[in-house]
Amino acid sequence: MAEAERSSATRMAGVSRRGFLCLTLLAFVFLVLAGSTSAAPTATLKAKAIPIPGFPGTGDILGASADVEIQVTISGTEYGGYPSPMTGLNVYAPSGIKLAPEGFATCTPSVLEVSGAAGCPKNSSAGPQGVGLGVVTFGGERVPESVSIQQFFAPGGGLSFYVEGKTPASFQILERSHWIMASAPFGPELIVEVPLIETVPGGDDASVLSFKVKVGAAYRKGRKVVSYITQPKKCPRGGFPVKMELKFLSGETVTVADKVPCPKR
Repeated sequence: MAEAERSSATRMAGVSRRGFLCLTLLAFVFLVLAGSTSAAPTATLKAKAIPIPGFPGTGDILGASADVEIQVTISGTEYGGYPSPMTGLNVYAPSGIKLAPEGFATCTPSVLEVSGAAGCPKNSSAGPQGVGLGVVTFGGERVPESVSIQQFFAPGGGLSFYVEGKTPASFQILERSHWIMASAPFGPELIVEVPLIETVPGGDDASVLSFKVKVGAAYRKGRKVVSYITQPKKCPRGGFPVKMELKFLSGETVTVADKVPCPKR
């Protein structure tokens, strides 16, 4: 009888160990899956100074007038297989960059909201039309959508970004922004508000996958070229630091950085 009791106890202990191992394995799998679904989006940033169309002697030159091109890509699967919707972004320009919005016409947010880009003065444009790619809810499915991005000078020295999608969903949103000064090694910092886009009632908000914009403008005052952006006169070793903080609906803030090589002249 004692031998039978010991054998039974041994079998029960083996079952308990196997049960414990199964529970441990299930817990591990749960943690891995939970971690993968809550992972923050990832992003890349590329920035460069480019010539202002129609103004020779501008571009990637120390101390010269320039437009700035910014290209961002975002990836993630935490929001129905796509990145969490973006709610804001902060763009950090390198120290020494000069901004001069004076002399440019402005377009008020109220005009953009009522009349769209067509209602703005022609010389209030702060750069050529940009492009973006996202994912929207349409007909109960998540589908890709391309958008146009038009930037305008706003009253008070900030910028307004007018984003328009036409197909498969039709929508227009206004992204407001303003400048502050950041701490070294950065200079001007642009804080941009990004509204959520719900294309169908109760559907998922739109996810941003990429965007590319060029910001800048210039005009002639006699023989002098007056530009919105002027390059620094000196370049630090290793290039100009540029940084962007992207904020998402899920609560994460993702920071990406780039180094713009020093101009050759």
